[in-house]
Amino acid sequence: MEENTTPNNPAPAHPNQEADGVAPQPTTTQTDAPHTVSAGNGNHFVGTVFQRVKEQIQHIVIGNDPLIELIMTGMFSGGHILIEGVPGVAKTLTAKLIAKCMQINFTRIQFTPDLMPSDIIGTNIFHMQRSEFEFRKGPLFSNLVLVDEINRAPAKTQSALFEVMEERQITLDGVTRVLPLPFFVIATQNPVEHEGIYKLPEAQLDRFLFKLIVGYPNLEEESKILKRFREDFNMQILEDIKAVASSDDILKCMKLVESVHIKDDLLDYIAKIVYETRNNSDLYLGGSPRASLAIMKTSKAIAAIRGRDFVTPDDIQTVCHPVLNHRIIMAPEKEIEGVTTMDVISDIIRNIEVPR
Repeated sequence: MEENTTPNNPAPAHPNQEADGVAPQPTTTQTDAPHTVSAGNGNHFVGTVFQRVKEQIQHIVIGNDPLIELIMTGMFSGGHILIEGVPGVAKTLTAKLIAKCMQINFTRIQFTPDLMPSDIIGTNIFHMQRSEFEFRKGPLFSNLVLVDEINRAPAKTQSALFEVMEERQITLDGVTRVLPLPFFVIATQNPVEHEGIYKLPEAQLDRFLFKLIVGYPNLEEESKILKRFREDFNMQILEDIKAVASSDDILKCMKLVESVHIKDDLLDYIAKIVYETRNNSDLYLGGSPRASLAIMKTSKAIAAIRGRDFVTPDDIQTVCHPVLNHRIIMAPEKEIEGVTTMDVISDIIRNIEVPR
């Protein structure tokens, strides 16, 4: 197993592995002195961090509370998030605000059809004076990476994310470099355009812990948006957003989530849900054991966010849709009939007895 190398331990974890520090300061969201949440009661620490971040985001974003909760659930589970929605529904803005609320390094990559793998992971530059190569880090060397319109880049560039997302490391010319922790990828994609996009392969989709679907705001929410920004066309209110959690807080939350209790009968409940996706006539492809593990991890995270140190069936049901909707494939005849993955997942959950 690769060992993460930090600035306090500069020795490489492997003969062919170089230690790398945090991404360059110009890409960081740090504007004030680091803010660390008081330790307090471990059972409520995760919920406290979440509430502070949520309150900051709500100064700007209206009506996306479930999205904020699920993004933070994914982060506290140590996973990556794919956000899908039409343009203008605050996908990118929400990700940027989450980074701004934390004392972590943040980079944004705009994926385009001509983007090459070296543009995101970095490259070796030869120095004539020293007669040696020097590695120039790409934007992936950060804590939170926003990949905007991920489906616009060709498969070769998308595949460069495989190792990064799964193992938190980059290998180039036989040398492995470990990324700083915490490390998260939040990617966005537009579902309505068909020209100039490359569909993400199933193997890459499976690397995302959640796929979150963002819809339009309702009438009341849209009115509030207009009233909030009627005298702030340039969104100057963004300057009021403060960092309310440190990277140490995020790492501590991730550790506390692991200690959340989940009963054996709830683990069996998760296994039954995923097993049914593999034996459903409406589906061509069901969920893998990675889906089962994802449901377990995220149900523990959402329980911690809600202030509990134990998982309930409601926690499991909340995360089933975002965990499974991109991991299962509809049977062609059902897709023609208009049946969606959300419909199938809901039916599976409804037909399985809930543990008491």
